[in-house]
Amino acid sequence: MAALVVVMALGVSTVPSAQADDLKDKKHKVERQLKRAHQDLDESSAKLRKASARLEAAHEQLVGAKTRLATARGKVEVAREKDAQMQAELAQAEVDLAAAEAALAQGQVDREKQRQRVASTVADMYAEGDPELIAFSSLLDAETTEELTRRDGVRDVVVGQEARAYDELKAAEVLLEVQEQQVSDARDDVAAKREAAAEHLTLMTELETEQQAAKDSVVSLVIERRDARGDARKARAQDLAKLRKHQAQQKKIEEMLRKRALAALRRQRANARGAASGPSSGLLAHPVDGYVTSPFGYREHPIYHYWGLHDGVDFGGGCGTPLKAAAPGRVVASYWSDVYGHRLVIDHGVIAGRGIATIYNHASSYNVGVGAQVSEGQVIGYEGSTGWSTGCHLHFTVMANGQAVDPMNWF
Repeated sequence: MAALVVVMALGVSTVPSAQADDLKDKKHKVERQLKRAHQDLDESSAKLRKASARLEAAHEQLVGAKTRLATARGKVEVAREKDAQMQAELAQAEVDLAAAEAALAQGQVDREKQRQRVASTVADMYAEGDPELIAFSSLLDAETTEELTRRDGVRDVVVGQEARAYDELKAAEVLLEVQEQQVSDARDDVAAKREAAAEHLTLMTELETEQQAAKDSVVSLVIERRDARGDARKARAQDLAKLRKHQAQQKKIEEMLRKRALAALRRQRANARGAASGPSSGLLAHPVDGYVTSPFGYREHPIYHYWGLHDGVDFGGGCGTPLKAAAPGRVVASYWSDVYGHRLVIDHGVIAGRGIATIYNHASSYNVGVGAQVSEGQVIGYEGSTGWSTGCHLHFTVMANGQAVDPMNWF
């Protein structure tokens, strides 16, 4: 209702021409949307509309749920591939660690052996005295230059043997330090990969939970769609039963009005008061102060999708808006219809050569009953939303010789 007020306000705004054209386009767009929105007035019960909306919602949600499930499955598959890669990397890191630890253990053995060799060498050398003094003494005892040179070489060998033993021990100790560092690095690498694998396992668990939730959602929505489809079928069946009942009532009304129209026309001819003519403007007064929300004519049923006649004009105006007699006449029927709610039928006799009656539908109530004589413009009831209706409005039907005609041709 507020949207319609906005639209009407847009229609009378004073704005620059460019903006006015834009506002007109928006106005027409909103009017078309409103027209489509109101096309299901008088077309189906609230139960069917609700069931149909539920079915449509379940279908749309199911599409989204399937997409989420596919996405979740994709994430889990990628995570599993990543997990396999991480497990392989962890296994390799553990192999590297084992190799490094084995090398360290061998290095420790080699260093200990080298220490023992150094100790043995030094012990053997010093068992006979200080190697440097022994070498110096041998030099003093040399008698020739040749012997001096030979004994000096022997001294170098003796002293160099000790130095080499210490160098080899030092090298073994340096290698051992390198191996210890390799073991430390390998342990850190294994620890990091184990931590990453643990974190990834947590992620895997979360993704699998997400996948299961998505799967459960799909299953739930499949069940919901099935149940909604069943409810919609039941509601359609109930609506069709009500439609058949309404059509039977309508045929009785049409037959009654046809007979009354023929009788009125006979009386008119007998009294020679006027000749038959087609409809023209000014024959009926507007039945309510409201705007047209849905015109007379054939259209597709918004839920059943069959092509049928919308046998009147829908007028908006708001709940409680007074309904007025479109012309003088007599109330010939007033009853409840599951489809049209509170109905009132007024016979106006002969107008423009045809027997005319008007039917008011969906009223909240009427303040006149069968047999009452009404005058043009008299308040006969109030706009409501009874029967199959999505909001307060008047479905106004004009019957000419017992057949529905376009009311807009009779104003």
